[in-house]
Amino acid sequence: MIEDISKKITWLEKNSSILKNICRGIERETLRIKKNGDFSNDPHPYQIGSALTNPWITTDFSENLLEFVTPNTNNINDLLTFLKDLHSFVAYKNPKEFMWPFSIPYNYKKSTKIQIARYGTSNYGALKSLYRKGLKTRYGDLKNTIAGIHYNFSLPITFWETTNKNNIDNISSGYLNLIRNYYRFGWIIPYLFGSSPAILEHFLQNKEYKFQKNKEGILYLPWSTSLRLSDIGYTSTSIENLNITFNDLESYIRCLKKAMQTPSKKFSNLGLKNKRGEFQQLNTNILQLENELYTQIRPKRQTNHGESLLDALKNRGIEYVEIRSLDINPFSSIGINKNQILLLDLFLIWCSLINAPKVKKTDFYFITENWKKTIFEGRKPNQKIYVNANKQYKLKQIGKRIFQDLKKIATILDDQLKSSEYQKVCDKKILFFEYPELTYSAKFLKLFIENNKTKQTGLNLAKIYHNKFIHQFFYNSHKKIFEDEAMNSHQKQIEIEKNEKLSLKDYLKK
Repeated sequence: MIEDISKKITWLEKNSSILKNICRGIERETLRIKKNGDFSNDPHPYQIGSALTNPWITTDFSENLLEFVTPNTNNINDLLTFLKDLHSFVAYKNPKEFMWPFSIPYNYKKSTKIQIARYGTSNYGALKSLYRKGLKTRYGDLKNTIAGIHYNFSLPITFWETTNKNNIDNISSGYLNLIRNYYRFGWIIPYLFGSSPAILEHFLQNKEYKFQKNKEGILYLPWSTSLRLSDIGYTSTSIENLNITFNDLESYIRCLKKAMQTPSKKFSNLGLKNKRGEFQQLNTNILQLENELYTQIRPKRQTNHGESLLDALKNRGIEYVEIRSLDINPFSSIGINKNQILLLDLFLIWCSLINAPKVKKTDFYFITENWKKTIFEGRKPNQKIYVNANKQYKLKQIGKRIFQDLKKIATILDDQLKSSEYQKVCDKKILFFEYPELTYSAKFLKLFIENNKTKQTGLNLAKIYHNKFIHQFFYNSHKKIFEDEAMNSHQKQIEIEKNEKLSLKDYLKK
């Protein structure tokens, strides 16, 4: 059913010191809202810095969709403190607005106006806005306001060196093995932590499932976990349609580049320009940029100035993976908590140890079906999923089997750290398989759907978290750094705009 990795666990125990420097980073998205719960119409607040050049506080799709970005660190407590301080800084500097605590914008109305993010007058800023204009043209603006958490994870170089994977190609192969396993077993993450079991009717296109509706008109499924990850939420062209298998880095880059260079009939019919002759997409290809491929997990690498991600991957290999299947945790003021990070660490280490067979295009049927089942009906009693192609087992049986290995890895990490945190989180989360009512999605439905006050509950939470952040600002150890960077970022943007030499048309060609 699942590979026996006893020997690998024994090896890991003997070499436990290599796990000291696991590196992590978090990107958290959240909508700015008015104090009555409506979307904010105000531009990105000047006092928190330039969205173009501030490395820690920027915008995603829309002008009111904040994105907080932490530096990478091997210390979980430092990571969470930095993220908390970012929230505190923004709340203090922008006291008239709250931050929406859910992934799905349940406060959206037909009259809501969504302003695409603006980044100034430079060519780079114009490109970023035009890319987002293309996303609106292709998928609509409402879907683009769905928020999530991205978790960036890398194993130390010594991990790969100890496993004789000490060159670029072999390190990349190791990460691709992890990625393939995440596709095979990563449905466990939305099962445990999915927090979007309900959706607005404005999103509904999928007629396959019969939704229930509360008195506010919000739709939900009784066993769903993360509708954000479904085709109802934000999806683009699927990886199987692009023949992306993550079997080797060369083919991944080749297939992604092909998608960026191949015209799409659907997007060509939309038109490169609107009726006023203005660009409404960067291009009419299957993907405008590599970032448009929305997947549960992606291989990543820090890029140099002027370098594309694909060129960076080709030249220097995979540096880390980006987990993209985490909903905003509404029970945490910063959208994620320490237990989630500990569990992700264990699971991603496990994914790197388990052997992942090379994936054929036909395998994606079973992989996709598992994610689909978990997303729409993950908590359904006796739910079954596929393992090893067409063989099905109960979801809770596979979950418990994975946790047997996770507990062993947890013991190794705790011994190294002189702690018991990893083991405690295993003991706590394994109960979710026997008692699905403990999952985040089940708690969400109980608190936010059955009481028919989803929007008000969201607003109440936003207010509670805002007041908490305001209070925390006086203990914010990073506030001077944030204030300096906010001012410096505006100067950086001015310099970029002052030194512009190419026209936008020539810049886009280049």
